[in-house]
Amino acid sequence: MTAPAFEEVAPARDCDCPGCVQGRRAGLGLFSGRSGARPAACGIVAVAAASAVLGAVTPAAAVVAPGTLADARADAAGGGEPETPQGAQAPLHGPEGKPAGPGTARIPATTRTKIINRAKIWVAAQVPYSMDDYWSDGYRQDCSGFVSMAWGLPSNEWTGSLDEFGVKITKEALAPGDILLYHNPDDPEKGSHVVIFGGWTDYTHTYYTVYEQTPPHARRQTTPYPYWSHADKYVPYRYKGLSTGTAGAPPAALKNKVPYPGAAHFGPGADNAYVTLLGRMLIARGGARYYTRGPGPRWGEADRRATRAFQLAQGWTGRNADGLPGPRTWKLLVTGKGKNIAPAAAGSGRSAAQGVPAAQRVPASHGVPGYPGRGYFRPGAENAYVTRLGRRLVEKGFGRFYATGPGPRWGEADRRAVEAFQRTQGWRGGAADGYPGPETWRRLFA
Repeated sequence: MTAPAFEEVAPARDCDCPGCVQGRRAGLGLFSGRSGARPAACGIVAVAAASAVLGAVTPAAAVVAPGTLADARADAAGGGEPETPQGAQAPLHGPEGKPAGPGTARIPATTRTKIINRAKIWVAAQVPYSMDDYWSDGYRQDCSGFVSMAWGLPSNEWTGSLDEFGVKITKEALAPGDILLYHNPDDPEKGSHVVIFGGWTDYTHTYYTVYEQTPPHARRQTTPYPYWSHADKYVPYRYKGLSTGTAGAPPAALKNKVPYPGAAHFGPGADNAYVTLLGRMLIARGGARYYTRGPGPRWGEADRRATRAFQLAQGWTGRNADGLPGPRTWKLLVTGKGKNIAPAAAGSGRSAAQGVPAAQRVPASHGVPGYPGRGYFRPGAENAYVTRLGRRLVEKGFGRFYATGPGPRWGEADRRAVEAFQRTQGWRGGAADGYPGPETWRRLFA
């Protein structure tokens, strides 16, 4: 038969085959563009003139479908730490690759809302990872370029320079828009990475929402703190140009003279710094038990319940205790005047879950004290009873079902943990459906 002819094909810069990956790890400069050296070609196309054994094979038939290896690697990587080689400092680049002049301010002012919104744009567009390509907004498509873009910097930075644009903070101070930075000075392309903190996902602060640029493209997902590996290397930073006192950025400190911003800043759909400030003031006045996480800038049921509890503590009723802060509520909070929210104690006539007078809370169901009813435990439910149930299940030894949390939103982890508890009681079938009824509740909290 006729021997096939072989032709070497130059690999793409972002090729995912084992040969190219090994070449990058060996420092052959395939991605960097700073060296003329290239590894041996990874693609080999066999072109057979004629063969009775092999049959006619066209060159196209011998090429692996585009994206197959990349998709396989993405699936294999799962949520773990990716390979994130990065480029060096560089100016912004326009759509045609021509340098665009840097901004007038080295550290432009921005807000937390703007930072997260910029990050979301890349995630929604699934911007591909590359250390030497630039997106249409002028920023390099690697992890440090992603942060440079989100922070609105006038240039593309790298993990070795981003710390100059921020200040170190503690884990407890982390808020959306801050970053977690790991720079390996000995080998910057080995392990170095930077991500954007998007907020805690559980009350224990062990998991958070991450925004990051990583192979194969920008993503948003839940990540263990501080990251999948190199846990002792990541350092939290806050952007120096973060504006204070504006939407999305909580005020620097609680001051007695903060004026009432208006009713439009509170209630369903509200998302601003005053909601965060309100939550902090309510916590200082005894409302901490209403917040399983936060407080944060988005108005939620925890804010309404804590505000109502404070209003009830002043002896107000009816519309004056509707859970929405008016001028009188705000004035008492910012001046430190008025009565604090009374602590929830056994036998005090108050519910530990609700923190409001017994006459105001959901009555006991089926004669079981504290059981709120089945409606609080179903898909889409989000309330303090779900958190309370989950914590009790963890205490009882069923915490293995929770990858994060437990939290206020009912999920599959809650259902499976309840089902496991029910089965330990000897129940089967419909009696072990994973949804807590009065008897499940009674046995859990007995």
